[in-house]
Amino acid sequence: MPLPVLNRDLVRSAAFQARTDVAAPAPELLDLPERAVQFGTGAFLRGFVEPFLDEANRAGRFGGRVVMVGSTGSGRDRVLGDQDGLFTLAVQGVDGGRAVHERRVVGSVSRALSATDEWDRVLQCARDPRLELVFSNTTEVGIVLDEGDRPEMSPPRSFPGKLTRFLAERARAFDYDPDCGVVVLPCELIEDNGDRLRAIVLALADRWNLDPRFARWIEDAVPFCNTLVDRIVPGTPAALAEVEEEIGYRDGLLTVAEAYRLFVVQGDAELRARLPFGDLPGVVVTGDVAPYRERKVRMLNGAHTITVPAAVLCGCETVLDAVRHPRVGPFLNDVLLDEIVPTLEAPGSEGYAHAVLDRFANPYVRHALQDISLQQTMKMRVRVVPTILRHAERTGRAPHSLAFGFAAYLRFVHEGRGLADDQADRVRAHWPDDRSEADAAAAVCADTELWGADLAAVPGFVDAVASALVHMREHGVAAALEAHLGAAASA
Repeated sequence: MPLPVLNRDLVRSAAFQARTDVAAPAPELLDLPERAVQFGTGAFLRGFVEPFLDEANRAGRFGGRVVMVGSTGSGRDRVLGDQDGLFTLAVQGVDGGRAVHERRVVGSVSRALSATDEWDRVLQCARDPRLELVFSNTTEVGIVLDEGDRPEMSPPRSFPGKLTRFLAERARAFDYDPDCGVVVLPCELIEDNGDRLRAIVLALADRWNLDPRFARWIEDAVPFCNTLVDRIVPGTPAALAEVEEEIGYRDGLLTVAEAYRLFVVQGDAELRARLPFGDLPGVVVTGDVAPYRERKVRMLNGAHTITVPAAVLCGCETVLDAVRHPRVGPFLNDVLLDEIVPTLEAPGSEGYAHAVLDRFANPYVRHALQDISLQQTMKMRVRVVPTILRHAERTGRAPHSLAFGFAAYLRFVHEGRGLADDQADRVRAHWPDDRSEADAAAAVCADTELWGADLAAVPGFVDAVASALVHMREHGVAAALEAHLGAAASA
């Protein structure tokens, strides 16, 4: 007998409401009005924004649902239509050392529209007086100015073009009333995402010769929030059919996410009051997103970058392998807690470090080290070099574990492991076969074009890198790492 498809009738049934293995939304939550619009239907938003709104509804804080707008032709809008906007969220991960495995049906989506085929209905949403929030996640390349966009297009090609036309429709519908403004929350992973999106919207308004009142309305009534979003959302599992058999129904958009989540929104107390999820766990409303962004880049991303070469050279294939490795795991702990955390100003950095270690130890996510190693040199410059410099500024000496990780990176590239790296040839040019480890380390560290700084000027850094390289050649990477850990413990 075929499995039933997830939909309103199924969720509203007494049998489904009584389930303990899948948390169902109360039936009345499926009839809430539309108060948000979201540009994007992908896995990240389903595993990040929608759960926040769902929890706000269950707590009686929002009283609304979101309309998704798809633009990529993925077909997700049709699947959502077939499922009445419902999908299952499977949270799988580690929290405080405790394994987490939870499932719930998310009921915060009302419907999905295709921008290509249903642009008039998208604009109709702009005229809804109950609309409060606009979200987006259109990838990093989505927030760009498309000079070919025109307001009469149905729809404009770019996301900023669509948003400008959408907001212009709303402004005109309510005669530029500031009380009808909305909060725009872009979730793209770029710095100052709200400021950049707002600037493009205003530039398009000028190019399109929109009513001058529109720009004033944007300035006065539409906050474009800089945000930082942080959650790993692998999306639909490969073994979807097996999961569907287990839960007893079909769900074409079943979404897997890790337990950890962080939504940092730049704003004040007035803005917090406008966010129905502002007080939920995992949400931070702050006057400056920058320290949290730096914390994420230097701790989560930086720990990945500095650990990957040593882990691969020790025979690991995934992040979980690295965490469980008897030498790489302790090395990761030392780098993160002893050398990265002390260089940061963001509140809660030590707690975030322990959360990072939990996330790396997530047994439900297979995060291949080879994937993380792509463009390793640029990642080293952006994610790790600032920590090396900050550590030296504060202590007057080189961070020895970061130096060991840097040495492993040099060996990794020298051996030709970093194939998908635009700067690998430049690094290898500093280390021809007839050059010693000491000379190679000095040459690479002094290349300011590579690093944006002279790492050779960091006291003791070149010597620490060269010494690690010699140990790796003479004894192998694993043995060199063991000796490094022993020296660090006795220091």
